[in-house]
Amino acid sequence: MLVQKIKVLLGFVTVGLLVTVLYYHWSPSASTVIYSRKRLDSSIEKLLERNKQLKKEFPIPFHLKDNTERRNGCVCEGDAERINLPFSDLFFPRVGASALHSAFRESELKEIKKRRQHEYNSFLRRSKTASNLLIIAEANVPLQYPTQGVEVQPTRSTLIPGLLLNLKSMKVYSVNLTASMGTFNIASLVDEVKISGKGKMHMSLSSPVLAALNRQLQFVTYTNKIFHPNTADIVQLRTGRFQATFTIKIRHELTPKLYDPGPIGPKGEYNISRLVTIATKTFLRYDKLQVLIDSIRQFYPTVTIIIADDSEHPKLVTGPYIEHYIMPFKKGWFAGRNLAVSQVTTKYVLWVDDDFIFTSNTKLEKMVAVLESTSLDLVGGAVREVTGYTATYRHIISTAEGGEDGDCLHIRRGFHHALEGFPNCVVADAVINFFMARTEKVRQVGFDPRLARVAHLEFFVDGLGVLHVGSCDDVIINHASKIKGMLPWGQSETDKTYSKFRNTNSWSDQTALFYFKNHFKCLTSNS
Repeated sequence: MLVQKIKVLLGFVTVGLLVTVLYYHWSPSASTVIYSRKRLDSSIEKLLERNKQLKKEFPIPFHLKDNTERRNGCVCEGDAERINLPFSDLFFPRVGASALHSAFRESELKEIKKRRQHEYNSFLRRSKTASNLLIIAEANVPLQYPTQGVEVQPTRSTLIPGLLLNLKSMKVYSVNLTASMGTFNIASLVDEVKISGKGKMHMSLSSPVLAALNRQLQFVTYTNKIFHPNTADIVQLRTGRFQATFTIKIRHELTPKLYDPGPIGPKGEYNISRLVTIATKTFLRYDKLQVLIDSIRQFYPTVTIIIADDSEHPKLVTGPYIEHYIMPFKKGWFAGRNLAVSQVTTKYVLWVDDDFIFTSNTKLEKMVAVLESTSLDLVGGAVREVTGYTATYRHIISTAEGGEDGDCLHIRRGFHHALEGFPNCVVADAVINFFMARTEKVRQVGFDPRLARVAHLEFFVDGLGVLHVGSCDDVIINHASKIKGMLPWGQSETDKTYSKFRNTNSWSDQTALFYFKNHFKCLTSNS
């Protein structure tokens, strides 16, 4: 009787766990929004400083929420310890936190911090310009000016639109303009306006007639004199005690890099062979590589396949539409990715591992349709294991400012929102190791060749703020079985050699790169 009661109790517990798991995995994560939605951010420190000033000018009390600093600051901590139940970490992964400086010995950390700070300061000087500054157009009623949108090419000239003065009756009306990287001039002269400083960084205009002065302001030009391919000049606009500030962006026009898609089909179908190149990296596993090639040819017989190979004794891989590039021995995973992508001549590149297998569900046309129809730069698919489990590896990546010791990197499972018009697709920050991307955007981010054998997420961390990423779970590629290779009696000599080299990257190597290169001090993740 007791045994029967225990069985019934275990049955209820099992059903409860299954219901919880199903709810966890099947409950909707987010509502559908337009894929081009943008989010604006402001620095909490700047807002607080501004609020302090406003409090002096307008003594209206305000209160900050207690958790303001916690939400916006860099806090290096994971989830609290909890009671461990069977399979709890599998179904409800706990967020862990790692202090990344632990990758170094205490004796060398001081010098590494010094070098890192030097490089970080240099990075800030290169990447931060006047166009990054927060400039608020205060309520200076007399002055009208452009707050955004004025651009000029380096060493070229442009009219400054929108300049206007609105004052009550005065004997003389005057306006002063000051710049630091260029000069002012006049495209056309207006009667009754006095101008001084033409062709200089400071120019004054005055007139007893307001209408004449405003008419003259319509012909004010700016000429860039200090060359920089992408920066901004801050222009000061003054009249009496009133002052305004605005920026003029100085940058070259972006040069288009276009790819010929080839003739469009009679029904508007995509010419995959002209649009997509398949790239992969191999090391020793020529048997699996051949299975991949055979599966690709079954569905896409004329798509170019580029193979980067860093095997010690490479075997020649030949065939129609195949390019095989030999690398130095053990050059590495990301170095191979760089080589393969560098040889792509199509608009899109599809990345696959050498042990993947194409099936009828590996619909490249779907990926192309997503990239052609949205602002996404990269779209991932799904990988089906031999067990039947299908993974998409969707993650959200964010950072938090942490001061001179470095910032925080936060990685969480999940996605931002659904992709409008594509029911099986979402927007995320990182996806699985099977993706199609715009070739130029992948080259822009690049792959760090210091990551030799174990790497993937690092590419998306480097691409944060550059890549617009999506994921579609109805484009599926199969993963070759690993069961045989995992069993000692099932391993071939190639499997054994491959396993020896596979994990040459240590966790310390990866955290060291996050710490120094990306200026992070802490990583929190539930992946």
